Amino acid sequence: MSDHTDTDLAVIVLAAGQGTRMRSRLPKVLHPIGGTPLLGHVLHTAAALAPARVVVVVRHDRDAVAAAVAELAPDATIVDQDEIPGTGRAVQQALDALAGFDGDVLVLSGDVPLIERDTLAGLLDAHRGRAASVTVLSSHVADPAGYGRVLRDASGDVERIVEQKDATDHERQVAEINSGVYAFRAASLAVHLAAVTRDNAQQEMYLTDVIGLARRAGERVAAAVAPDATAALGVNDRVQLAEAARLLNERIVRRWQRAGVTIQDPATTWIDAAVTLAEDVTVLPNTQLLRATVVERGATIGPDTTLSDCEVGEDAVIRRADATLAVIGARAQVGPFAYLRPGTVLGAGGKIGTYVETKNSRIGEGSKVPHLSYIGDTDIGVNVNLGAGAITANYDDIDKHRTVIGDEVHSGSHNVFVAPVRIGDGAKTGAGAVVRKDVPPGALALTVAPQRNVEGWVEKNRPGTGAAAAAERARSAQESGDGTQG
Repeated sequence: MSDHTDTDLAVIVLAAGQGTRMRSRLPKVLHPIGGTPLLGHVLHTAAALAPARVVVVVRHDRDAVAAAVAELAPDATIVDQDEIPGTGRAVQQALDALAGFDGDVLVLSGDVPLIERDTLAGLLDAHRGRAASVTVLSSHVADPAGYGRVLRDASGDVERIVEQKDATDHERQVAEINSGVYAFRAASLAVHLAAVTRDNAQQEMYLTDVIGLARRAGERVAAAVAPDATAALGVNDRVQLAEAARLLNERIVRRWQRAGVTIQDPATTWIDAAVTLAEDVTVLPNTQLLRATVVERGATIGPDTTLSDCEVGEDAVIRRADATLAVIGARAQVGPFAYLRPGTVLGAGGKIGTYVETKNSRIGEGSKVPHLSYIGDTDIGVNVNLGAGAITANYDDIDKHRTVIGDEVHSGSHNVFVAPVRIGDGAKTGAGAVVRKDVPPGALALTVAPQRNVEGWVEKNRPGTGAAAAAERARSAQESGDGTQG
């Protein structure tokens, strides 16, 4: 156990809900924002508090959610909720997995992804500082419609939480809402959960019933107001999912701007939570930096660019390109309109230009594939220049084969390299060459066939066409001119 572990803190994450309003085959808590599932954001924030234990309650789509938890938080305990519905029952079963724990229990929802560590730390400080049995995280919103209202007594403690449908007209005017995030004393929580019934319209065990039970037992129920109302935003449908994604992206963009990154148009720039950017990076409009992409100092990305799991070196320039699992070296140039597939490695000072597709290929330092080319399963040396229309034909209808192009090779336009083939250092290839055999170092490879012109073919084989008429006119003019000159 880490020296920094809070041994008096356990976290319960509720992830058992069905999420029917998402209308999706994917479990609600696994829908991503910022490149991470909703549940992943909650687990990451929980881990930042260094709790002694984390318990995740699952039920609907159990196997998919449990598999995600195992990947996102391997040390978390997974608890299966039984047939008794309700958040109260979920927490009760999680407490069974925490048998012997006698500290504070923080209850989070797997579909509330925007809560940050500092907000939860403030909740815990308020809970412990007031010696409360229960502390509710609340927030003030301009439009509280649809949310449970937090009603306080004269001393400022929470008297009860009333749902919108049960509230009086006066109570509906209250702008302080319940976020669904709570801190409990474990012993008090266990006692009161045992007294929660299912005597309600939904026939569920409500966790909020614990508040009334604690009040009647003379225990303190407090509330800590979240400094940012968006922290309590839950996700129940696709509209709220998009709003949560937008708010998270705004946070990420602002964080990188304050760290020295120029982001020209934040509204059209999307950056995943796992992305890393250095100082003096410039991000131009309509750019997406996804998953674990890393961009080094001075690089310029965009406009109209998508990078996923890429590494970009210092002072590289990438314009109007799409790249996945690619490595772009320092001072390299990519685009416009380039497509870098997984396994592409572009060396320092190299270039992948306009309408070029690359895959599983290494392009050496200072080497250039400027335009209209496909480079797949290829190793290219240093200071190579491939002419327009270069194609490495890597597939023989059964297997993939590699092409190896040595240092200082210059190819002509419209070359096809039929793999497996090796081009030696310093070799040249002529325009239109189809290279099927290895080319020795310093050699010139040509595949030249004599040109044959069949006179009158169009008029004979395509009579009545525009081409035939144009050819006849040109021939007549030629003959007339020839006769005059004669």
